Amino acid sequence: MAEAAAALGQFDFAGDDHVVPFQVEGLDVRGRAVQLGPMLDAILERHHYPAPVARLLAEVVVLTVLLGTSLKFDGKFTVQTKGDGPVDLLVADFSTPENVRAYARFDQALLAKAVAAGETEPEQLLGKGVLAFTIDQGKFSQPYQGIVALDGTSLEDIAGVYFRQSEQIPTRVRLAAAELFDRDDAGKPRHRWRAGGLVAQFLPEAPERMRQPDLHGGDGDTGNRPHGEDDAWVEARSLVETIDADELTDPLVGTERLLFRLFHERGVRVYEPRAVFDRCSCSREKIGNVLKGFSAEEIEASQENGEIAVTCEFCSTTYRFDPAELQPVEQKA
Repeated sequence: MAEAAAALGQFDFAGDDHVVPFQVEGLDVRGRAVQLGPMLDAILERHHYPAPVARLLAEVVVLTVLLGTSLKFDGKFTVQTKGDGPVDLLVADFSTPENVRAYARFDQALLAKAVAAGETEPEQLLGKGVLAFTIDQGKFSQPYQGIVALDGTSLEDIAGVYFRQSEQIPTRVRLAAAELFDRDDAGKPRHRWRAGGLVAQFLPEAPERMRQPDLHGGDGDTGNRPHGEDDAWVEARSLVETIDADELTDPLVGTERLLFRLFHERGVRVYEPRAVFDRCSCSREKIGNVLKGFSAEEIEASQENGEIAVTCEFCSTTYRFDPAELQPVEQKA
């Protein structure tokens, strides 16, 4: 992608569902920011997720988009949580150059119990488990996976731990999701989902400036920053932490306007936005090839009313097959 600088005065230059790369030269910071609207709403409304589940999945989608669009090669970036809470699985993947899909699995009874008890914070819904980041460059290379613990902190903080452990780059992530209730052009009530996020990374020319504080040492750890932590990163991180969740999701703010609010005193530069789309990678051919690997007994057991129906968990598309077309050639003969 050719990075053509966009004028910061064009506050609505990108709009929804476009990732905006940015650079703050005065602080040696690079990053990406995004606001997701119709694309995210289509993913969430397709499954009619309860609000606490939709909010969690929205944050995972934002995180996936922010990190996936940084890939410099053809491949797939996946973010997945597995925990022992009411929402036991969240998964979103980004396939280069622009396709996104996502899915959540939850226990209805456990979720209802958690909501009734007011236990709807992300860490309460996810429980203990792991958050995995997977990069897959295709069949000619081994996938890379980084895993961090779901330890009762926010997805923002867990993502920060991932960068500290795997890439050793000082990184701050902000994520937010919101429900909007308004009226359409005909005056009818309308419900929509929006989300937004920002990732900022400290990338100075001198590697020694990237020194970071150690991870929290537990009881007795004051959390004071060491003398070696760079002042430019302390300033950048502090500015990012001033972002209000509403600013990340407000359609009247816009991504460029938010970046200008944060960094204008230091000279922020934005680049050409990258659009992302709600597009699943499933197909009749792919699913058919999987079914053709089934044994005759498995094909028989999968039938209902003389056919095999497979519904994609991501996009809810149902593919129907005649069992005869799944038999090996020698059996058909």
